[in-house]
Amino acid sequence: MPAFSLTGKNAIVTGAASGIGLKVAEAMGAAGAHVHILDLSQPAIDAAVAGCKAKGFLCSGHVCNVTDAAAVNKSFDAVCSGGRRLDILVNNAGIGAVGTVEQATDAEMDRLYAVNIKGVFHCLQAGVKKMLSDGRGGAIVNLASIASLIGLADRFSYSMSKGAVLTMTYSVATDYCKRNIRCNCVCPGRVHTPFVDAFLKKSYPGREKEKFKELSEYQPIGRMGKPEEIASLILYLCSDEASFCTGAAYPIDGGVQCRM
Repeated sequence: MPAFSLTGKNAIVTGAASGIGLKVAEAMGAAGAHVHILDLSQPAIDAAVAGCKAKGFLCSGHVCNVTDAAAVNKSFDAVCSGGRRLDILVNNAGIGAVGTVEQATDAEMDRLYAVNIKGVFHCLQAGVKKMLSDGRGGAIVNLASIASLIGLADRFSYSMSKGAVLTMTYSVATDYCKRNIRCNCVCPGRVHTPFVDAFLKKSYPGREKEKFKELSEYQPIGRMGKPEEIASLILYLCSDEASFCTGAAYPIDGGVQCRM
């Protein structure tokens, strides 16, 4: 087997119709996994699945709102139908928010809690049950953030939610270490995705290039991360080569923590 092979493994990636999630799905498909893309939009899922299949990857799509426990359980049952098991779960689905504690609202906090915390909880609960069903376990990676590890300006509610992802990671790793389930999280800094471009267009019309340069230079390395760079770290953590890795948070932030 080549290094980082996922041949014969069944993987779920949430929020995988675009951005980091799509690159994770592509990386896992290239490594031989049957990847199941979970997302909200059927057209976006269809496009992502078609792109993966065009590259020769095994890929399926499922419409799923991770805030809905019943929908999550239904999707996970579909993934594991026909005698398949769940080997890998990547909890990527999430949303962002900008502002201080003074600017945060009840509605925003509820929205962040529903997607970034309860959504991860629902998938962790369903995923752990599937991985335990035959005693073989599996690998879980949660998308936390550099905001889980350090204080970021104007990210109060977002940091709250990603801090919870970090501690859920620790808890699952601790509870299931002896039952063959590994659970880690990755903590990206700024990554250039369509979300970033849309945010700049909405928040800084006419100043997008100037603000993009400013946000890029926040990282000591001088640029934002690329989705495929995050995907490569996740691929490693889900592979057998990472069999000694559990209960850890992996910063991938262009050196942001170096200056803390």
